[in-house]
Amino acid sequence: MNTLKVSILMLLLMALFMSLGYAFGGQNGMVMAFILASVMNFFTYWYSDKVVLKLYRARPVQEKDYPRLYRVVSRVATNALIPMPQVYIVPLKAPNAFATGRNKEHAAVAVTEGILEILTEEELEGVIGHEIAHIQNRDMLLGTIAATFVGAIGILASIARWGAILGGFSRDNDRGGGGIALLVTAIVAPLMAVILQTAISRQREYKADAEGGRITGKHLALASALEKLHRAPIRLNLNDRPATANLMIANPLSGRGLSSLFSTHPPVEKRIERLKKLAQDQFYQGIAG
Repeated sequence: MNTLKVSILMLLLMALFMSLGYAFGGQNGMVMAFILASVMNFFTYWYSDKVVLKLYRARPVQEKDYPRLYRVVSRVATNALIPMPQVYIVPLKAPNAFATGRNKEHAAVAVTEGILEILTEEELEGVIGHEIAHIQNRDMLLGTIAATFVGAIGILASIARWGAILGGFSRDNDRGGGGIALLVTAIVAPLMAVILQTAISRQREYKADAEGGRITGKHLALASALEKLHRAPIRLNLNDRPATANLMIANPLSGRGLSSLFSTHPPVEKRIERLKKLAQDQFYQGIAG
């Protein structure tokens, strides 16, 4: 199912580029946009994970560097029956974590320095279980491509705005309506990107919470970790670059005002409530068994 979603995202990106190309340059512009979108789709599939890791200045680590983290990732990956993912540290005090990569064989788990400082080993295992669940479900490819997709739409909207300002409304525009097309792109594209990202992300988080708890058996530890991340005094604030927000285990956006309606994450209270219910069900199943 996620493979289908990835394909749809790539086709939508191509359609947007072609529409903008046509608005700017007619058929020739559309052909150029098609070529550009094809190259971008190829790059996004094969290299978007590297771009995200570089964006956060993440560095790969070995067991000797962070033995507790490495031990936890290895244990959870073994329980999930997937290859050991690469482990990265993000040099930030804000506690958070994410997974990226195109498949189980080429996956990475990244955590910030801050998350290692505030979580117990059980809570860290709950968080890693959540990220491993994303890898197992191939969510991380969808999330990484969605992040790249939203970033690309932001670029398109910016180009469209400047195009409309600098000549889109000219009377001698031989492609009458080009200015209107640019204006529509500038307004609709970002809104569509946010709605799409929100729809993809929220259900993925609920599913990864449940699946991560099943893999590790630590629903309550994950709930406790989410509570700590939610109340952490230092936040990974991505309001200036929100495209990658959907990758994080904890919502890094401020969530103030109307932005809360389009949050990439479900409310942490609901996530914790669901995890406690799953832990309770697991307990009663254990008694019945």
